[in-house]
This record gives sequence, C-alpha cells and structure tokens, in this order.
Amino acid sequence: MALVLHATRNKNVYKTLIAAEYTGVKVELASNFEMGVSNKTPEFIKMNPIGKIPVLETPDGPVFESNAIARYVCRLKADNPLYGSSLIDYAHIEQWIDFSSLEVDANLISWFRPRMGRAVYLPPAEEAAIAALKRALGALNVHLSSNTYLVGHSVTLADIILTCNLFMGFTHLMPKSFTSEFPHVERYFWTMVNQPNFKKVLGEVKQTEAVLPIQSAKKPAQPKEAAKPKPKEEPKKKEAPKEPKAEAADEEEAPKPKPKNPLDLLPPSKMILDEWKRLYSNTKTNFREVAIKGFWDMYDPEGYSLWFCDYKYNDENTVSFVTMNKVGGFLQRMDLCRKYAFGKMLVIGSEPPFKVKGLWLFRGPEIPQFVINECYDMELYEWKKVDISDEAQKERVNQMIEDQEPFEGEALLDAKRLRRRNIELHVALPTTPPAPDIQFPPGGGGAMGEMPPLGSPRFLLVLASILLRLSPGSSDDSSNSKKGTKSETHGKSGSNTGSMVLVVLVVIVVVALFSFVLYKLWQKKKRAEQLCRSILA
Repeated sequence: MALVLHATRNKNVYKTLIAAEYTGVKVELASNFEMGVSNKTPEFIKMNPIGKIPVLETPDGPVFESNAIARYVCRLKADNPLYGSSLIDYAHIEQWIDFSSLEVDANLISWFRPRMGRAVYLPPAEEAAIAALKRALGALNVHLSSNTYLVGHSVTLADIILTCNLFMGFTHLMPKSFTSEFPHVERYFWTMVNQPNFKKVLGEVKQTEAVLPIQSAKKPAQPKEAAKPKPKEEPKKKEAPKEPKAEAADEEEAPKPKPKNPLDLLPPSKMILDEWKRLYSNTKTNFREVAIKGFWDMYDPEGYSLWFCDYKYNDENTVSFVTMNKVGGFLQRMDLCRKYAFGKMLVIGSEPPFKVKGLWLFRGPEIPQFVINECYDMELYEWKKVDISDEAQKERVNQMIEDQEPFEGEALLDAKRLRRRNIELHVALPTTPPAPDIQFPPGGGGAMGEMPPLGSPRFLLVLASILLRLSPGSSDDSSNSKKGTKSETHGKSGSNTGSMVLVVLVVIVVVALFSFVLYKLWQKKKRAEQLCRSILA
C-alpha cells in the first residue's frame, strides 16, 4: 500500500520523495490537492490541527512536519544507509539536519517571505537574515572543503534535507555572484542535484540570475487601471487621482533604495566624525597639543564609545610581515563601518611573537551589531570598553592615537588606521648580504682593505685587475720555463686551475651584481610607499 502525502510540490515535499527513492518506499501525492481549500477541510484538520502541509497518511496514523516525515520514510527500511552505519554517524546526521533547519532554512525563509509579499519588508531585517545565512554557509563551506558529503562517504538523510533547503535559495534568491563566495557549497549542491534519485524528483535545476524582486503595491494596481476603459474623458479625470496613489506606493517603497542603518536613527551627536578624521590627518607637528586635545574637545560620550581590542592568539604572530598583512586584512573588512568608526591598530614588539592591539571609536554606546555579524575577525579579538573617567585608560587612548613609541615598554613595529584604502601588502624581500672585506695588494687597483662600491668604475677596474692576474696567459712563471716537457704539463694544469677560478669569480660577481640590483629596487619601493603614506595621510 502506497503512503499518501497531502501537499503541493515544494522543497519540503521533495525531502520525503527523494528519501522514498533511496529507500524503495512508494509515496504518492494526494490527487486534486488544492492549497487553501483541501488543507482547511475537517478531514485534514484531524490529521494536522494547524492545517499546514505536508502531512503523510500512513496505516498507523498521520505524520506532519517535513523532517519528521522524511525520518519516518527512512526508518521503514531496516539498516538504511541514509542513517549511517554507527551511533556517531546517526548523531552527526541529526546534527546536520538541525543545522540545515535552524541556520540555513530559517534564514532563507526570512529573506524569501517578505520579498514574496507574505511578510512586511524591512531592509534591516533582510540584512540581518543575509548576514546570518552567509555565516552559516561559511561554516558549511569549511566543512565541505574536505568532505564530499556531510557525513561519511555516501548520501545520508542530512544531505537530502540540506539540499532541498538550499534548492529554494539557489533557484530564487542566490545568484552566482552570491554563491561564488562559497565554492565548496556550490560544488556540493550541484553534485547532489545531479544524483539520479534527486534528479527524478527535482528535474533540471537552474540557478537564478538575480535575487527575487520585492512584490510591490504597483502590481495589483495595474489590472484595476486596465479594467476601467470607460469614456475618453473619464480615464483622464481618474488618472489624476491615481497618480498620487502611485506616488503613495512609491513612498511606501521608499525604505528599499535607502536601507536605514540603525546608527542613522540615533540622536544627533555634537561630535562630527569627519572633522576629527580631518584634524588627525592634517596635524603634522605638536600632535598632543593639537590633535589629541582636539579629539577630547570633540568627543561625545553619549553619541560615541571607545573600545580597546587585543588579539587573542598573539602566540601565532611569529612572522612580522604575515602579522602586518593580517591586521591589514582586518582593516579592509572593517571598511563597511568607515562611516561610523575610527580605528587604530598597532603591531608591537621587536621580535616574535608580536602583539596586536587596537583602539576603536564607534557610533553609539555599543559595538554596532552589523559589524559583529559581517566581520568575522571581530571574534578573534577581546573587546573592552574604555572608561574615560580613568586617567590611565585615557592616557592609553592618547598613546595609541599618537603611535607613541615605545608603547607599553615595547617597540612599535607598525601602526595602521581605518581609512578609505587599507590595501598594503608586506612582502619579505631578499636582503643583500654585506660585501666581504677584500684585501687588495698594492698596485691591485684599490686601497688596502677598501672595497669600491658595486657598479662603480673603480670597482670594474679592480675586478679587471684581479681577473688579469688569475688568467693563465699573463702569469710569468720563470721556474716552469726552465724545465722542458715537465714545465708544459705543469703549465697546462695551472691553466685549467686558473680557468676554474675565473669561472667561479665571474659567477660570484654576477650574483653580487644581481643582489645589488634587487637591493636598489627594494629601496625604491620603500621610498614609494613612504611617499604614498605621506600623501594619503
């Protein structure tokens, strides 16, 4: 006897139908089921008191809730591989089913329903849902980077439920530009939907090219205008009052083009952040008397808050340029709050491990929630609110703004601040070893113990002198010239040795010149960086 599933075709129904394909259980959709009609009948309410779909009708009674129905269908077959082969596999499958429902499906629905007109559209709520979804997909992407399936080495019920939940996102909300940030999730989804049992149920799946547009009030208003083609004069008279309606609809939609950040809704502050940033950038001398004093004159403790941050994992900071790049990446990701924040990050220490500390000025009394949601680096730091009534903390703020060195008794390796561009890559360049102290004999082209500069004419003359002395033809060995045949043999061996020495010297010179060129390029790059810093500052 086939089990009957009361529902229309949707992602929740697909979970059961795909599980049935793997299990070999026959499940049929109820014939002539009409949403909004069939689910309100007394017979249906007996099966599910709240009238929601899907509901599975079984010989032992009805089952509702899509995940419960899929579990029931799986367990109809003993030793079903969809539930793993061990107790830990079973636990992991249940873990990923919960993750799929609470972290992926819930956020997709919060994004989807307002755009379909089934809930009030609020841009901040949508932003929060998308941020939470991205966080979930990021975690999933990490797991799938080393796993083909969620659990084990074959399809499980967790894969079926997750794929069906992702199906709505890929086909309605998440275009390629969105999902490309999560390549392993993309690979996983397309692998699953092309499995034969998935394909029987889902058919050919195509990814949406754009996010589902918001259902506006204009769409229902259009048929009304078309349904009133009366005398010529009447539409003209009626069109005039309808234009304000269209304008009213536009006003209702006004939140869409300008998603209000919660920080924009705070009471006005006497501190103008751009003025402080301008003062900071333009102050070149007497920094304490001008910039620091100006900061405290402007600071509004009711409209802004100051925060110290300390990196939690300083033991990992063993390479200087890697640590500086890490800080630069954090500042790039914090660019999303540049309108509402000012930040300083310091890399401290003359030798590893290096310490990373920061000072941040945020709009509002707390760290903005959208920053915590969007910038995953935030949880890598320990945050402490500055108590400006404490003079010691206030002085620490001054020192961090000023880049005081030494800072807290240690050398300051690097200091960065949040600005329009925080793209600054630090690379470990090869350094030129110091030239050896070569002792030149008298008449050898150089003063005793003095090495001429590389590339200079004097250096080339000295080099030529050395090579001439070592060349076999220019050496007058009077003792060998008096010894007949033996002297010729000895001369040949001396010639071979001289040639080898000459080759070795040429190689050394080439390497030295190449190192010198690299050193000059490195100096030129550092000068350019310093010039850029001074211009941007």
